[in-house]
Amino acid sequence: MDVIDQLQWRYATKKFDETLLLSKEKIATLKEAFNLTATSYGLQPVKLVILSNKELQCQLVPHTMNQQQVAQASHVLIFCIEEQIDQAYIASYFNRVKGIRQTPDRVLQPFKQFLINDFEKLNQNQIELWAMKQAYLTMGNLLTVCAVERIDACPMEGFDPDQYDQLLELNKRGLKSVLVMPVGHRAADDAFADLKKVRKELKNSVIDL
Repeated sequence: MDVIDQLQWRYATKKFDETLLLSKEKIATLKEAFNLTATSYGLQPVKLVILSNKELQCQLVPHTMNQQQVAQASHVLIFCIEEQIDQAYIASYFNRVKGIRQTPDRVLQPFKQFLINDFEKLNQNQIELWAMKQAYLTMGNLLTVCAVERIDACPMEGFDPDQYDQLLELNKRGLKSVLVMPVGHRAADDAFADLKKVRKELKNSVIDL
């Protein structure tokens, strides 16, 4: 039940201690956990931007509904989706599969062609919606990892992606920001830290068949 205790400990941090920074080891763990997150087809259409530039963090506050956690946090995690998921992107994934697993082309080709054909049927909005779902998967995984590692975090949807993309020049990297998560250590005077969790009773949220 240890993981349940950790999940009870976590909450959406409303105030970070600006004097406490996450160690390089903690950040390395978050990077690895992000990279190991399951994604549809294994295509990993999500990139993680880790921001630790205080000047930029402060500049992002007005574009994050004035939520001060973005400026206070040790680091700000920005979940971005790839703008271009095309035949070349899919081919690069299968080249990596071949390189790591030594899987022959005759085994990979049918699934590779299936994915290429499937994505060619989708318009850009449909592809971006699919990629955004993968971003939520990665954030959910990192929230659990943060809890286990005793890293405080605050998941956010309330921000202006266009302003983020412009300020951080994400569009030059072929990326679109979709989610934000400041991480660090809670402030001692964050009144939300000790509030009891409000959740449905298990019998009203889980169905056993």
